[in-house]
Amino acid sequence: MAKKILLNAFDMNSAMHNAHGLWRHPLNQRNYTSLDYWVEQAKLLERGLFDAIFFADVLGYYDTYQGSRDAALRDAVQVPNNDPTLLISAMAYATKHLGFAVTVPTTYEMPFAHARRMSTLDHLTGGRIGWNIVTSFLPSAARNFGMDKMIAHDDRYEMAEEYLEVVYKLWEGSWEDDAVVRDLARGMYADPAKVHEIRHEGAHFRVAGPHISEPSPQRTPLLLQAGASGRGREFSAKHAECVFIDSHSFESTKFYVDDIRAKAVANGRRPEDVKVFMATNIVVGRTREEAEEKLREMTRLSSPEGPLALYGGFSGIDLSQYDPDDYMGYKATDHGQASVARFTTQSEKRLKVGEVIETVRKIGGRNSLILGSPEEVADGMQAWMENTGIDGFNLANLILPGTFQDVVDLVVPVLQERGLYKTEYDPGTLREKLFGGSGRLPERHPAASFRNLP
Repeated sequence: MAKKILLNAFDMNSAMHNAHGLWRHPLNQRNYTSLDYWVEQAKLLERGLFDAIFFADVLGYYDTYQGSRDAALRDAVQVPNNDPTLLISAMAYATKHLGFAVTVPTTYEMPFAHARRMSTLDHLTGGRIGWNIVTSFLPSAARNFGMDKMIAHDDRYEMAEEYLEVVYKLWEGSWEDDAVVRDLARGMYADPAKVHEIRHEGAHFRVAGPHISEPSPQRTPLLLQAGASGRGREFSAKHAECVFIDSHSFESTKFYVDDIRAKAVANGRRPEDVKVFMATNIVVGRTREEAEEKLREMTRLSSPEGPLALYGGFSGIDLSQYDPDDYMGYKATDHGQASVARFTTQSEKRLKVGEVIETVRKIGGRNSLILGSPEEVADGMQAWMENTGIDGFNLANLILPGTFQDVVDLVVPVLQERGLYKTEYDPGTLREKLFGGSGRLPERHPAASFRNLP
C-alpha cells in the first residue's frame, strides 16, 4: 500500500502570510485579529483531517529591499503580525485531534521561559503541541532585542545547540516520571526528592532549574525545523522529527530528503525518525479551466514588490540594487543561505537578476504550485511523494478560507479514494499520531541522554 500523505496548513498570525497583494482579493475573508476566525479555521482543518497547523513567525520587519520597510507595510509582508502562541488554546479547545506547530526562535527567547510556555501548551492541548525551532534571520529583529547587528549564521546554530541542551534538561530530566504523586494521605503533591536542578552553565545560558512545570503528555514537544543550509541540515538531522523544506524540482527535493535522512543515521537515529514536509501551493477547481481562472485572478491582484521584500529578508540580497541583465552570483550572507544558493550554486544554469525577479514574483515562485482539477492535484501530490521521498506537504494559503476549503472539499476525498490519505485520526498525542510509539522521544534521540539527571 502506498504511503499515506501527511498535511499541515502553513499560516501566520498576521494580515497576510506569503500571498502578497491577495489581501485585496474579493474572496479573501482573512481576519487575523479575530479569535472566532482562527477557531473556525481549526475546525475546518480538523474536518479535513489535517495533521497540524504550522504557524510561521518573525520578530522584525522585512526591510532589506530598497533599504526600507515601506514595501512590507504597503503589501502586508508578514506585518502587522501578532503572537501565534496565544491562539492555540482556543483552537485546541474547539478540536480534538489537530496539532499545532509554533515557531519560536532560540536567539531571542530565554530557554527557561520558553520551556514553561511549551509545557503549558502541551498540557492544555492534550499533547498536541510542536515547536518549530528557528534561529531567526532578520537584522531588524536583532535590533528589536538590543543588538547592534544580527548574530552570524553558523554562530546562531551553535547557540541553538546549547539552547536545545537546556530545554532537554528541563523537559526530560528535571522531573522524574513519578515525581507527581498527589498523595492526599501524606499531603504531598510532588515528591521533592524526584525534582532536580539542571545546573546548566554554558557559553550562552546559565539556568539553575528545576523546571517549574510538571511533565506534560509529550514532555518535549514535537520538534520541527526548516533550515536548508548545510549547517541547518546538520541541526535538523540531529534534533528534528519533522523537517520543512521548500520545493523547486523533484531532483533538488530528493537531494534534501536523502541528505537529511543520511545525516540522521550518522547521528545514531533512523531514517524513519524524520518526517519531511514540502512547502507547496495548491490552486484547485472543479475543472482545470476553473483552476486556471482562479490563478489568473490571483496573479492579476498579486503584488510586484511584496515578494521582493520577502526575498530580501530571506536572502539578505536587495534585488532592486542590481541591473536585471546582470547575472546572479552567490553572495554569503547571515540570512537564509539556501535562498541565495537556490538561484546560484544550486541552479542548473546561470540566471540573470531579471529572471530571478520574475520567478520570485510568481505565485508558487518560492515553492511548487500544483494546479488543476481535484484529480490532477491528487496526481501532482502523488508524483511529488513518489519521486522525492517526502512524507507530506505544508500547504501555503493564497486566499482564506478558500485555499484550505478547496483542499478539504475537493482534493481530500480523491486522495482518500486512492488510499493515499487517512479516513480518521489515530489516537494519542501529536507525536503518537505521526510516529506511533509511546508519545515520548525515542531513546536514540539526543534529548534522551538528559533523562537521568543526578
